[in-house]
Amino acid sequence: MKVTQLLACVFAGAILLSSCNNQQARKPLSYSSGSFMKESVARNKKLIAGEESKIEAIMKSDSASKYIASPKGYWYKYEIKSTSKDSIMPKKGDVAYFDYEVKDLQGNVIYTELELRPQTYLVDKQNIMMGMRDGIKLMKKGEKVTFLFPSHMGYGYHGDNRRIGHNEPLMTTIFLRDVKPETEVRTTEKPKQATQTPLVTPETKE
Repeated sequence: MKVTQLLACVFAGAILLSSCNNQQARKPLSYSSGSFMKESVARNKKLIAGEESKIEAIMKSDSASKYIASPKGYWYKYEIKSTSKDSIMPKKGDVAYFDYEVKDLQGNVIYTELELRPQTYLVDKQNIMMGMRDGIKLMKKGEKVTFLFPSHMGYGYHGDNRRIGHNEPLMTTIFLRDVKPETEVRTTEKPKQATQTPLVTPETKE
């Protein structure tokens, strides 16, 4: 009887040891953070390159226009260019009054100028689309400019949750009606929140 008990204990111990070893061998799967980041960067580069090739095709087909490359990674052309040397350009703290229209790269209207009116923007102190935030500061009062924005200068991966899809490049035409110093506006009127679309603009980074 003692021998039987001893053998049973040895057998049970062997099973327990085997079970522990098996559990230790099954380690959870994990991704290397370095590998994940490299893959993410590669995907983003491929996405941007694809969007830029589409934009280049548009500029080539519009050979009558002269497009200017921005250091921020978008392109633009003047529909109306001011010849006045005195025209001021919006800077931080100014109030910009403008109208604009949003299209996709095929020229299909996403948001009309009429439905987006009026636009009053406290420059660099209110949150609007990154491309527009930079582009408006390149304009003078009375100018009309068409911008070609890759998706990372627009609504990025998320879109606007309404009409603009994820990773969608945009063709945006802006007419800068007026520019006033914030101090001047405060004495006569209260600046309204600019709206990139009828919805709240998503957070963007420069």
